[in-house]
Formats: sequence, C-alpha cells, structure tokens
Amino acid sequence: MRVAIIGSGPTGLMLGAALARRGHQVSAVDRDGGPAADGTWHRRGVMQFEHAHGFRAHVGRHLAQEWPEALALWERLGAVPVRLELPGVGPVLAGTQSRRSTFERALRIAAADVPGLTLRTGHVDALLEDAGEVRGIVVDGDAVPADLVVDASGRSGRFGAPADVESDCGMAYVDRTYQLLPGAEPGPMSNPVGHFGVFDGYQTLIFPHEGGHFSVVLLRPTADPELKELRHEALFDAACRAIPGVSVWTDPSRSRPTGPVLVGGALRNVFRPQAGRRGLVAVGDTVTTTTPTAGRGVAMCAMQIDAFLGMVDAGTSLATIEAPFGAWCDEHMRPWVDDHVEFDTEAVHKWQGGDIDLSRPLTSRAILDAAQVDPRINELAGPFMAMASALDSLRAAEPWARAVYETGWRAPYSPGPSRDELVALLQHTDSSAVAERRVLIHG
Repeated sequence: MRVAIIGSGPTGLMLGAALARRGHQVSAVDRDGGPAADGTWHRRGVMQFEHAHGFRAHVGRHLAQEWPEALALWERLGAVPVRLELPGVGPVLAGTQSRRSTFERALRIAAADVPGLTLRTGHVDALLEDAGEVRGIVVDGDAVPADLVVDASGRSGRFGAPADVESDCGMAYVDRTYQLLPGAEPGPMSNPVGHFGVFDGYQTLIFPHEGGHFSVVLLRPTADPELKELRHEALFDAACRAIPGVSVWTDPSRSRPTGPVLVGGALRNVFRPQAGRRGLVAVGDTVTTTTPTAGRGVAMCAMQIDAFLGMVDAGTSLATIEAPFGAWCDEHMRPWVDDHVEFDTEAVHKWQGGDIDLSRPLTSRAILDAAQVDPRINELAGPFMAMASALDSLRAAEPWARAVYETGWRAPYSPGPSRDELVALLQHTDSSAVAERRVLIHG
C-alpha cells in the first residue's frame, strides 16, 4: 500500500522505515530538508531539537528490533546505551544518552538507505479527500495519492481531532548545553540516566549525552516572574554555581558551555484522540504531548509505533487501522498523559507551599516519594518508572504510601538554596553586573 507520512521526525521515520521494510511504499514529507552539506542542521519548527533530552529504553529496544542499522549509526555517532545489572536477569537496557539532534541525524541518514522509504521536502497544504475518506495529501500544491495518511507532524499538527486533555502544567524552564573538558569525569548522578534535584520552589535536571555533552535544565513555576530572569546567561551561571550537584557538573574546571541559555516553549500535557476519518491516523506527539519533567515523550512515541506495528503484523489492514489503534491509544496512552497532568500539578503546588491532600487518591509522584520511607514501594516503583508496567500497577502501593503520609512525613527537598535564596542571589548578581557595566561605560 501507499503510505504518506506528514513529518520526518522520530515518529515519522521510525514508523515509515518499519512499514517500508514490510513492503509498503512510504513517502515521508517534512518542510525541513535535513542536515546541510557542511553538516550543520537548524531544525525548523522543532523547539526541542536543541533542548535537553533523555531517551528511555523503549527507543533503543524499538530500533534494535525494527531498524538495527539506525541504532548502529546512532551509536557510531556517539550515543551511549546505559545498562543495569539486575540480579538473576543480567544486563538490562535502562536508556540511551544522546542529544536529540544526534538522534534525529542518525535517523535521517539511515532513512536514505531504506528501500521503499522516500523523503520529500515540502509543506503539506491539505489532505486529499473523496467521499469522506482521506486519499492522500497536497504538498506544495501537488497531489500525493496514498492509501493511508499518517499524521506524525507533532504537537502542532493541524489535521487531527481537538484535544481531549489539554493542560498547561504551570511550569517553564531554561536549559543550556555543556561539554566535559578532555579528561574530565562526569559529575554526580542521582539515577542511571541523570542527576535530578527537587528544591524549595524549583527543580533541576541534568541529562548526560554523547561525547561528554550534557544539558542542565532549571524548572520553575510559570507564575514566578523573578525566576524568569534565569534566561539571562550571567544569572543562569550564578544559579548553577549555587546549586549543589549542578555546580559540580558546570564547574569551569570540568566543563564548558557549548551554546546559549535556551528558553523552553509552552509546557503542556495533551492527549488527542483519533479524528475518526478513514484513511487518516495520528501517531506520536500528535496523539500525546507531555512535558520533559518525566522524560516520557519519545518513549511514548516508540510505544505507539510498536503497538501500531503489532496490529499490522497480526493482520490488521492499514485501511482500517485507525479505529483499533485509536482504541489502544485511549486505553494505554491517555492514562500516562492524565498521570503527567497530576504529576506536574502537584510539583507546582508543592513549590508554592502546598501540602498533599490526603482526602484524594495519591498521585504517582506522592506514592514514589514515599518509597524513601517504605521500601516495599520500590518493588512496584521500578517497573512503573521504567514504563514497563501498566500505569495502574502502582496503585497497589497507595495504602503503604498513605500510611507514610499519615504519620506527618513529607518528602524532603534536595539540599541547596530555596527559591527565596536563589532570587536574592540573582538580584545581587544582576546588581553587580549593572554596576560593572556602569564602570566600563563611565570609566
């Protein structure tokens, strides 16, 4: 069958390559033409391209199964698989350290060698429709007939259904990329894939990438205008020097910045159902968009692709896959988005001095935090955090977590400056910088 894919990001290329390998004729269309001849690449319309990323095990496992050539190229470009040694099991893939730009570069290059997969640069103007069915797309005025159109255009897609879930998470962030100096060792890690800290009024994330590259993310409540000043380089640097853990990673004797301070776009958690139109199916970020706080984005795309391919391999026709795939997303993807809404809302509530509401079901964040006191929760927390078990599997630990909170215990903050202390530091740094500029100007 002829398949037209709107978007040549990770979802479009991973699904497109898999369908081409199954004998379909696939055309993936994207307005971005890929890396330039000199190797540079400024991905148009993809805010997260240069921002921090963590890749869960789902992505590496999918490529190993469906597209080993792309996985091999990704690793040749420097991507580092992170494996854990589990008793009685052996080494298990926990994730992959890589920048998003390196990941997409590997997919773009590998896609050129997939028989049956054609990459086209252009703008998708509209859908081709006939008698209520989608029969292809219009690219820069030209009709491209197809038996199935896959909308993998991402969070800003124009052809899908209205969102069933759409929540502004109340967070904003800034981040910056660095690279370790020759011979320098990485800084501290709080888990196998990074270093995370939850402080009084804000949060920090550090994602190691390939080749000694890493990203530092500073998250704050959107409603906190004073922490908005972290977008200025001098103030971002001052905050990094003051926050334990982050200060070690960003110490000038250990690493150097490789880019400016980047401001993250609007952070929203969104779930969009299928549009219910024969011949059109949405996949990836077009269905589920989540904030970077739990690092689920690309993993959820891989989960969708695997489910889609599983249906195809079981005999579901591409012509009729929209309905069963949509039902699968409703059952298996929407709960993760709903959880993300609660996860992020509770974080902002806590930053602003709020307490846990024990009259309501506990959020996954609250249950996971309680594992610091009741280790039984860890038995369920591990598979949940790895997204290797159903979302509801963590509910069995809720009574244990509730008992912890009823004693009056609350999860402690990471050691470091509070929000007020950080704001005072930023104001002092800004005042010093202004005074220094005046001296330089007036002599």
